[in-house]
Amino acid sequence: MSRETESVYSKKPWLKFWPEGVPQSIDYPKVPLTKFLEDSAKNYPEHVAIIFFGRKITYRELNSLVNRFATALYNLGIRKGDVVAVFLPNTPQFVIAYYAILKLGGIVTAVNPLFTERELEFQLNDSEAKAIILLDILYPRFKKIWKNTKVKFAVVTWLGDYMPKLTATLGKLLKKIPTEKIATEPNLYFFKELVERSLEQPPAVEINPLEDLAVLQYTGGTTGLPKAAMLTHFNLVANAIGCAAWLGAKPAQDIGLSVLPFFHIYGMTVAMNFNIYSAGTMVLLPRFDVEQVLESIEKYKVTLFPGVPTMYAVIINHPKVGKYNLRSIKFCISGAAPLPPEVQKKFMEITGAVLVEGYGLTEASPVTHCNPLDPTMKTVKVGSIGIPWPDTEAKIVDIETGTREMPVGEIGELVVKGPQVMIGYWKRPEETAQTLRDGWLYTGDLGKMDEDGYFYITDRKKDLIKYKGYSVYPRELEDILYEHPAVKFAAVVGKPDPIAGEIPKAFVVLKEGATATEEELMKFVNDRVAPYKAIRELEIRKELPMSMVGKVLRRVLREEELKKLSQT
Repeated sequence: MSRETESVYSKKPWLKFWPEGVPQSIDYPKVPLTKFLEDSAKNYPEHVAIIFFGRKITYRELNSLVNRFATALYNLGIRKGDVVAVFLPNTPQFVIAYYAILKLGGIVTAVNPLFTERELEFQLNDSEAKAIILLDILYPRFKKIWKNTKVKFAVVTWLGDYMPKLTATLGKLLKKIPTEKIATEPNLYFFKELVERSLEQPPAVEINPLEDLAVLQYTGGTTGLPKAAMLTHFNLVANAIGCAAWLGAKPAQDIGLSVLPFFHIYGMTVAMNFNIYSAGTMVLLPRFDVEQVLESIEKYKVTLFPGVPTMYAVIINHPKVGKYNLRSIKFCISGAAPLPPEVQKKFMEITGAVLVEGYGLTEASPVTHCNPLDPTMKTVKVGSIGIPWPDTEAKIVDIETGTREMPVGEIGELVVKGPQVMIGYWKRPEETAQTLRDGWLYTGDLGKMDEDGYFYITDRKKDLIKYKGYSVYPRELEDILYEHPAVKFAAVVGKPDPIAGEIPKAFVVLKEGATATEEELMKFVNDRVAPYKAIRELEIRKELPMSMVGKVLRRVLREEELKKLSQT
């Protein structure tokens, strides 16, 4: 590599556009993640931590609930190093369970509430989970596969457990809050009962923040099966503090809309851990309902709204958006998928907020890049993921060897290094060695850096599909298609979509003499996966483009779809 290209990244040209007031380097405390909650409860005990459908929980109360639930889990046998699954939407129970597990030195594995039995069983077994905390309406799904796992006990909670009593009662009467009647059985416990009968005296557990795992966060790849990024306490501490620094957050000042799912690393860090570190107020919403979002922003005067492009697009296109006062919002960071410039512009016009694009990945806890939150927009580049965060290094390397640094403007693979980068993949040493090399995390995303040090994602090295910010892995869908007796060849690609970002589209070649309809094949797959992974379009063909070694060329199929769209 030449000295000229080597110096491009080491000179850090992005520092010329560094946000005022944001430190370039931070002395991160080597503490367990739970110290955030303890400090906020100590310094701001009466400040509201959570608002959930009108129910307000202060930091003092939240810390007490966490300590009580930690005691309960300890009494049920959870010890340091044990993995506990959290199978919940955004609710106070998620926050309580998450911090209680960590307080015991346990490891959280958060499970998407949309998962089918098949997906749930895989994650529970791969993570070796010893317990699960879940919503009542999810229990029947878990019960079907419980015997196939090593889960020793389950803790069930109801959505209305931490709502105002009137809201919960009316919700049940009007059937707005779905509930499931669950009978008592061995190794099944109820969340609120455990909390109420437990003391606020969890055992003191010694945690090494640099080495001890806090979270097994599942991601996927072109190999099909999901894999878990091993994130330490220090990884998560560093990213939450980095978030606070970038946002210029002041203690107990901000009100964050926490609608990004906590089971996703983006929501976990930016919508939960960051808020608890800065003693902010979290307005929790279990799912994205546009009118609920608009009402919550106006009612609670939300100041921070991290989201995905689909959320902002739905808001600006909602017919009643003009009826709501959204001017309280100061900053919005968009991640998980490319942010369309027209969505960015219109959202800022409507709200007066600064909306910028950032970038991250599960393996980096997740944030590595973001545009400066500049109200003048002079240091914001539309279409760019921005510049590296404090203490984060980034460069573009050649795709073939991964060692040669690419000159300014040339495309290669984005690699990053920083305190937020995982220590490896759970039980996957070979994939760890491929992804972590000499301290650098190889993201699998193709991109470039401009002369100002701003980075751009141009394509995906992995064939990941981003549907409404969710990651959909083609291989998983293809594997299911191949289970159908009529399917000979199958390929799934992401087809660009103005609302969802991308939709999964499948291409299938049938076996000779076999018959199957497109609708039948789509149903076959969609019955076996979470709704966001569902195939939206399917095309039966006589043949698929193949490489010399017989590999289906997804790239060619994607190019065909792009060409069709450009002609419409």
